[in-house]
Amino acid sequence: MKDAYSLIVDAMDAGEYQPGDRLVEAELAERFGVSRTPVREALQRLETQSMVKRDGRSLIVSTLDHNQLSELYIVRTELEALAARLAARHATPEEIRVLQSMIDEDMTRLDDADALARSNRRFHHQIHLASHNRYLVQQLDMVHRNMALMARTSLAVEGRSKTALAEHQAIVDALKSGEGVAAEEALRNHISRAFETRLREDARRDR
Repeated sequence: MKDAYSLIVDAMDAGEYQPGDRLVEAELAERFGVSRTPVREALQRLETQSMVKRDGRSLIVSTLDHNQLSELYIVRTELEALAARLAARHATPEEIRVLQSMIDEDMTRLDDADALARSNRRFHHQIHLASHNRYLVQQLDMVHRNMALMARTSLAVEGRSKTALAEHQAIVDALKSGEGVAAEEALRNHISRAFETRLREDARRDR
């Protein structure tokens, strides 16, 4: 069974707790069927990681400002590019077939942004695992936990889902051929496009 920390993070990742939402210790304990002590410890850990913050006597899910978002994408790009380069070298044929099957399945759910967002996280995590570097996977897990602080998925933007899957295909094609540089470049391009889409949507909402 998952611990309280993992349960809360998973709920945030699934969008059940959005940036700005209050996290009440007693309510979390009741929801997840655990005592308040592990929930309290989990919230303290999340506060240390800046995933939640104080608002008076309450804790709320943190919101990323423009600079934090940019910093997160910079780190994510560099780490994921490394993962792609290593995956091109170390991924097994079975791992590459799994990645391809993920793309094929996603082509059937182009109109379901939430499902695609969940699948997108699994796709990227599979690339991380295919790097066969446990320390890199640990760092990327931390980065992707912070991605949960972004309330909206860029895949919800009209036309983005189909383009994103084409970018996924370019990554997998490079992995199949074992071309580390090409895999890295394809991954960098994919994240850059996602970041640009998010910035454009944020700018549109701020007008």
